[in-house]
Amino acid sequence: MEFKHVSVLLNEVIQALNIKEDGIYVDCTLGGAGHSKEILKRLSKKGRLIGIDQDINALKAAKEKLAEFSNVTYVHNNFYNIDSILKELNIEGVDGILMDLGVSSHQLDTAERGFSYMKDAPLDMRMNREDSISAYEIINEYSEEDLYKIIKNYGEDRFAKKIANSIVNERNIKPIETTLELVEIIRKTIPIKFQQGGHPAKKTFQAIRIEVNKELEILNKAVEDSINNLNSGGRIAIITFHSLEDRIIKTKFKELQDPCTCPKEFPMCICGKKPVIDIITRKPIEPSEEEKEFNSRSKSSKLRVAEKI
Repeated sequence: MEFKHVSVLLNEVIQALNIKEDGIYVDCTLGGAGHSKEILKRLSKKGRLIGIDQDINALKAAKEKLAEFSNVTYVHNNFYNIDSILKELNIEGVDGILMDLGVSSHQLDTAERGFSYMKDAPLDMRMNREDSISAYEIINEYSEEDLYKIIKNYGEDRFAKKIANSIVNERNIKPIETTLELVEIIRKTIPIKFQQGGHPAKKTFQAIRIEVNKELEILNKAVEDSINNLNSGGRIAIITFHSLEDRIIKTKFKELQDPCTCPKEFPMCICGKKPVIDIITRKPIEPSEEEKEFNSRSKSSKLRVAEKI
């Protein structure tokens, strides 16, 4: 299947990165390479782009899309490891970093990947298909209590306890093997009157996907390591797609802009911790109404930007 992905907040990201033509930039989630292509258009031959993705299919597609550019380095890895990735490439500092935390359109549209609650497929949801734990193991092997916590904390679903119980009851009869089997279990569990205004399985699928890929666990370290690798004046731009991610980014940016741990009643700072970044976006940038209409998957996206001091 052709790798298709509509880049969210494309113009806003390019503007936010404040690109220097001879700079070094990192796209931590290369995906469909839409953002990367626009970055590369603005770089001279002296500039360089590092494209990271844990999805080998994304990397293959990106190499084709960016074939006209010779100043790209492709890395099959998780951006959690950005510190070691840059060290291995002998890069001491970069001028801009982008993280687009959404699932790509290709991953959603390729049924066999198991990300979509609209298409029947084996339960998978791995962004890196070399990982050992898939959605199948989580749904069929996690305890009821662990399933409840995942669906409640990562999906913020009010029916988390009932859904976890229904999953366990069904798998005691036979293993739950496909996405639509899971959807049907959820559909039967949530009262009809609460199934208006959105797909009943959306929150549970989000929760399971986050657990499979450890999406929230890696964010704090990845963001801090990324900022540590920015040159002075370099910028980091992060696109989130749900409140859990956005909250983590917002909190981490605030910590790095105001790291002082002294009690408020102290007349001056004695902890010695200095600000690391300036937050560029006091409020997150959201897509225009035109973009939301053109690309429905952009509706929940938010962009936060910070600059290294």
